[in-house]
Amino acid sequence: MKQIKRTDQMPQSADVVIVGTGFASTFFLSRLLSNARADLRVVVLERGQFLDNASLIDKRDSPEFDATNYYRPSGDPEKAWNFKIGFGGSSNCWWGNTPRMLPADFEMKSRFGQGVDWPFSYDELEPYYVQVEHLMQISGAPFPAAPMSTAYPLPPHQPSKPDELLAKAWPGLHGPMPTARASRATDTRPQCCANGVCSLCPIQAKFTIMNGLMSVYDDPRVDCFVGCEVRSVVTQAGQARGFAWRSPDGRQGEVRGDHLVLGANALFNPAILKRSGDSSPLVGKRLHEQIGLKARVFLDGIDAFQGSTSVTGLGLQLYDDDERRKTMAAALLELDNIAPMRTEPGRWRQVQSVRLVYEDLPQDINEVRLDTGDDRPVPHFDHISDYTAKAIARSEEDLTRIFASLPVERIVFEGIVPTEGHIQGTTVMGEQPEMSVVDQDGLHHRWRDLRVLGSSLFPTGAPANPTLTLSAHALRAADRMARA
Repeated sequence: MKQIKRTDQMPQSADVVIVGTGFASTFFLSRLLSNARADLRVVVLERGQFLDNASLIDKRDSPEFDATNYYRPSGDPEKAWNFKIGFGGSSNCWWGNTPRMLPADFEMKSRFGQGVDWPFSYDELEPYYVQVEHLMQISGAPFPAAPMSTAYPLPPHQPSKPDELLAKAWPGLHGPMPTARASRATDTRPQCCANGVCSLCPIQAKFTIMNGLMSVYDDPRVDCFVGCEVRSVVTQAGQARGFAWRSPDGRQGEVRGDHLVLGANALFNPAILKRSGDSSPLVGKRLHEQIGLKARVFLDGIDAFQGSTSVTGLGLQLYDDDERRKTMAAALLELDNIAPMRTEPGRWRQVQSVRLVYEDLPQDINEVRLDTGDDRPVPHFDHISDYTAKAIARSEEDLTRIFASLPVERIVFEGIVPTEGHIQGTTVMGEQPEMSVVDQDGLHHRWRDLRVLGSSLFPTGAPANPTLTLSAHALRAADRMARA
């Protein structure tokens, strides 16, 4: 492995300077290198440190990995935000669920009169979904609602008995959860152990940047510097010229580049832009993520827990529903394999844990702010949208309807989870500068040498987990940059 460098070796300039080593930055870099000349010089700046998987597990309770130390919350005291600081970014804490967004998710305004449309369609992104699914070695089976031009590279995981019964009751709307947790051993990863410790997989059966795309950082054209927090964009004569950085030991500097790529998360991307004097009207605004609601379905005579991974089932019963989405939020249904069992003798496995994951319409009132008295970004979350609240209010009715074909004793709701770990919005993309911060390729409307990547670009937040989509977008953005 190529030596990861410290800031005392930092050059003053490069052809391309990239912030972050998570999904968006790394997938963009992988495609950039495949299209680029042999003498290209790339500098990557990573705020956290480089640790191998064993060290990450050993230090998992360290304060440096506690997301709450990196922001100051405001607004709803129950709201939290989850991410990981360090080489590989949140690939070191994601669960690995990879459903595609549906075609309708890109056309919320034109189809349902809600939110805004994305600046490109599902069909335009579909070839890049395929490429990411093969790079991540996704295990899964297709859904009619999300047309696929190429099958998943690995077969789906074994379902639970409730999954099988729901698939029969809801044909085309319930099936295996697509996932980056391997359903069988490959040349690079073992089969998922199904122990439900997926955020830091001990056997590396789940795709991460380190076990799946480390070759990008071994490329001789790339120098990666860790312990290097980017604070702002260096601008000159109305152009973006570089990034200003600092290290934990107080070292500071600038590195300039012909092309600048900001690939931090949706809390840090807007904070960096705000410190740089970005006057875009929407910078920092429309902070959002999905809303997760947990429940347990107690069954009469049907066992669960037969699945071969932590999250086995994906239900589109409340998602692929055009009439519903005109008036209330869609929801994705997840069935998992790791919930507490029942306590009655002989009936321990007759319970199914589920999660309803609701989309939330972005609102300007929810935003990332700066505080002169605190160095950290301040995510202010006031409340979820009425669109989402209306859907959550009928969750019991909806879940009862979905499970009507199964022998259900009772459904116990366990409440809304503090975070889904899917921070979105805050540098939204669109074609009109007054309605967005960047264009469809992440190019800043004002500073055209600066590109922003990741889920901070999402103008709306579909029920589907965002990682597959933001990675596909990063590949597409790199391709379009090469053709420009």
